[in-house]
Amino acid sequence: MRLLTPLLIGRLWLRARREPLYGHAVAERLGLGAATPPGALWLHAVSLGETRAAEPLIQALRAAHPGLRLLLTSGTATGRETATGLLRDGDAQRWLPIDTPGAVRRFLQRHRPAIGVLMETEVWPVLQHEAARAGVPMVIANARLSERSLQKAHRLDALMRPAVATLAVALAQTEADAQRLRVAGAPQVQVSGNLKFDLVPEPALLARGHGWRGASAGRPVVLAASWREGEDEPLLSAWVAAMARWQGDAARRPRLLLVPRHPQRFDEVAAMVQAHGLSLSRRSGWGEELASPADPGAAGADVWLGDSMREMPAYYALADVALLGGSFAPLGGQNLIEAAACGCPVVMGPHTFNFAEAAALAEQALAAQRVTDLVEAVQAAVALVDDSRRRTEMVTASKAYAALHQGAARRMAEAVMQVLASTRLG
Repeated sequence: MRLLTPLLIGRLWLRARREPLYGHAVAERLGLGAATPPGALWLHAVSLGETRAAEPLIQALRAAHPGLRLLLTSGTATGRETATGLLRDGDAQRWLPIDTPGAVRRFLQRHRPAIGVLMETEVWPVLQHEAARAGVPMVIANARLSERSLQKAHRLDALMRPAVATLAVALAQTEADAQRLRVAGAPQVQVSGNLKFDLVPEPALLARGHGWRGASAGRPVVLAASWREGEDEPLLSAWVAAMARWQGDAARRPRLLLVPRHPQRFDEVAAMVQAHGLSLSRRSGWGEELASPADPGAAGADVWLGDSMREMPAYYALADVALLGGSFAPLGGQNLIEAAACGCPVVMGPHTFNFAEAAALAEQALAAQRVTDLVEAVQAAVALVDDSRRRTEMVTASKAYAALHQGAARRMAEAVMQVLASTRLG
């Protein structure tokens, strides 16, 4: 890692050309930067999804301990930008240091947190070792470990097993995750549920999405949610083929709402849509309301491109049905819980190993439908658009499924504070 550090820093500067936030406070990646008062609860969420999942945990911790100070760290630009919105007076925000002894020691010396909470999968060998040396108990919250990730950990067993063994407790999403964490070397594991069930969609965003539905002029909307690289071409080809059925009937033809997972791909995806002969309107051109004259072509566009951040609840509220990104290529899928909480039926592909139990439970609850490929997915989505009765049943099932599994935030907050109390007593 020491040898790779110059390359890693150089890569950050290259990424900063497209996403300027990567060029901000680069010294923090080396454990430098301003110190903070000791005793904060340090929470690390690498990217957007983990940071969103941390929100209910942070709320539960603050509800139990109103004077709590947080040190939030991130690894990606989207994670850091999202974490900024979680800060309160007295909190601090930094980049996670590169996993070298010097960088991690400097970070711990400058901030001296009372406890560290890592979100989902973020176990780093040097970080765990140095935290143990500094007497900082480490907890992994909302922990998940797929069978594929467990096999990768086995290949690096000499590094990963000692790191996992230093965890004070692993708060697993499911019993299957818990079993794999024990095999990986975690000494204490609790099944606490999935924090993403405790995320409540912002009413203002839901209202925004419902308002956009009116601007769709009665045309049904199929959402491609958190779409990943490699899925675009098959989706657009399948969509063009399916839309031939509505040749000459544009008023009833379904509209595709395409939301890429990563913002650096917005322009690339826009060009791909147009290369398939589809007319396009971008969310960034709508202004505050879709009916804004800033983009007079929005009403008639074949595809709406969701090139914005932190508006997924609005997109789910707008859509009649969602295709789950990351599940149609071997990428492990995306979080479908947010779609369920917004009452949006989901069609998912075969690859959901990152969220295996959540996907299986959604399918059992009839909140989601599984298909084999994107051609079948587009056909299934169009069939749901035409079947209002079944779609209404799936909307009801989605909301019930999301509500049934809440409570993880309270359980995890209690476990975190128990670790902190036992450490202080010790």
